[in-house]
Amino acid sequence: MAKLGKRTRAAREAFAGKENLSVEEAVSLIKGNSNTKFDETVEIALNLGVDPRHADQMVRGVVGLPNGTGKTVRVAVFARGPKADEAKEAGADIVGAEDLMETIQGGTIDFDRCIATPDMMPIVGRLGKVLGPRNLMPNPKVGTVTMDVAQAVKDAKGGQVQFKAEKAGVVHAGVGKVSFDEAKLVENIRAFVNAVSAAKPTGAKGAYMKKISLSSSMGPGVSVSVDDANAQ
Repeated sequence: MAKLGKRTRAAREAFAGKENLSVEEAVSLIKGNSNTKFDETVEIALNLGVDPRHADQMVRGVVGLPNGTGKTVRVAVFARGPKADEAKEAGADIVGAEDLMETIQGGTIDFDRCIATPDMMPIVGRLGKVLGPRNLMPNPKVGTVTMDVAQAVKDAKGGQVQFKAEKAGVVHAGVGKVSFDEAKLVENIRAFVNAVSAAKPTGAKGAYMKKISLSSSMGPGVSVSVDDANAQ
């Protein structure tokens, strides 16, 4: 068994025996025990009582975090003509059509969010096997297939977070940086949990939210009270 470093050992000791905390308590614990040389991301993981393999139990959506993510988001847009110009003016990092498709097919994916106008979907559709597994495929349900590309670009860069349940029914995302004020992190976390709660599918049976955990990028996780996190 690998020997734990002093920082890791100290963090685990600080978290030992602490579970089912309020959001405020968890955020305070995470911030107080983050001592890396970079600004860690605060991450959330929700274990849901769903089986995403069934269409009526899929959980996906989008939420605008009130205080942003603290992350610089690179946005690619599939568009032509005036819509391509709108995307560039709104701050899109990459704009193209067939040329962008060929770049992606060549193995270069230098973006975090992909947006497309509806007429571009026949081209984008050819990239399903590449973009799909990375959760980058444009989808009208989360506002990334749209004629209003300017607004979609602004939303993506302004702290909008997409979420989608994985095979085991887990939803995870970054909800801010350790450097954020505690109150801002708490607000972001509650906004994210409420959005996932609102996305409860019709086929979900029994307990929907089973467990919520918070952690920093390099730190241990701590469980959070579902009722507290889901409070409006």
